Amino acid sequence: MNRFRLPYHLVVEEGIFGDIPECMKDVFPELRNSKTIVVTEENLKGLFGDILDEIQKDFPKSELYLIQKTDYDTAVSLAKYIAMKDIKLVIGFGGGTVLDLAKFAAFVSKTKLISLPTTLSNDSLASPVAVLGTEGKARKSFRCTIPDAIIVDVNVVKSAPDRQLLAGVGDTISKYTALYDWKLAGEKTGEAVDDFACMISHVACDSIIHGEAEELKSSAFIQRLTNALVMGGLAMEIAGCSRPSSGSEHLFCHALEENHSEQTVVAHGIATAMGSYPACIFQGRDTDMIERIIKHYGIPVKPSLNGVTEDIFVAAWQNASASRPDRYTILNETDLSTSRLKEIYARMEEIF
Repeated sequence: MNRFRLPYHLVVEEGIFGDIPECMKDVFPELRNSKTIVVTEENLKGLFGDILDEIQKDFPKSELYLIQKTDYDTAVSLAKYIAMKDIKLVIGFGGGTVLDLAKFAAFVSKTKLISLPTTLSNDSLASPVAVLGTEGKARKSFRCTIPDAIIVDVNVVKSAPDRQLLAGVGDTISKYTALYDWKLAGEKTGEAVDDFACMISHVACDSIIHGEAEELKSSAFIQRLTNALVMGGLAMEIAGCSRPSSGSEHLFCHALEENHSEQTVVAHGIATAMGSYPACIFQGRDTDMIERIIKHYGIPVKPSLNGVTEDIFVAAWQNASASRPDRYTILNETDLSTSRLKEIYARMEEIF
């Protein structure tokens, strides 16, 4: 049985970034006086300078660490710096790439971690996985720690571009096809499938697919999307792998990122939503539910709008399995002929 840990806190409130030590004093009474490093990016310092100043005032023994790259070497260098300086708390402030780097550095240095997402574009705010650059444009997923606390300031998230929130919706609904692929792998290869992790991932997905159709930037929807993304991360922590959230749709996304990043401009969550529609077709399932959510929120999955030409679309699907050859999905047994993929591409261009 896989051993797992859960965050001590999940707080979603307006203005909460100005009151972090107070909301965590029940489990970390010494937090305010801990030697702390706040990990973020230069552009976020420009956008949220006042908030970062306030956070540093709340943590008198803190320093700001501005990252230049989000790759493996940078994460290891940061972990070394944290260990050498005897830092006790890491605060990740930013989007998915910043949070992934902070998670990995905290994991390597065995340091407490608080996740402060500035957007809800994917489940990195809570997942035990860090996606980091390796060589060239290649990126790899590394096992790491899950945050000790996840704190979401509704006001900060509301200031994010709509497209980033739509990416979070896309990353959540992609669990619909990911879970099918995991269960298929269990049937065909004997791979272990954790029922509890599946249940949590299903709940996360259903909360968006079957939940009330609220306004994208309403406080209620931000709360619901946060919960869904966190549940996705917890499902991976319980399973000990990314299977509850990552299937054939993510393999398509990885193929785009690894082989076509110069031609395409598509966020991770948008790409997984774009992959979920064809994955439904490959799995022989009704696409109406996925199509309804994509259209309701206006998730921009039309391939050509993201620089994904017909040729790129075909190549990405035909090379998708190569990005994770050890992962059995519907792609191992479906027709990925050029003619079929071109038909699906044309259908997506027409309906989205």
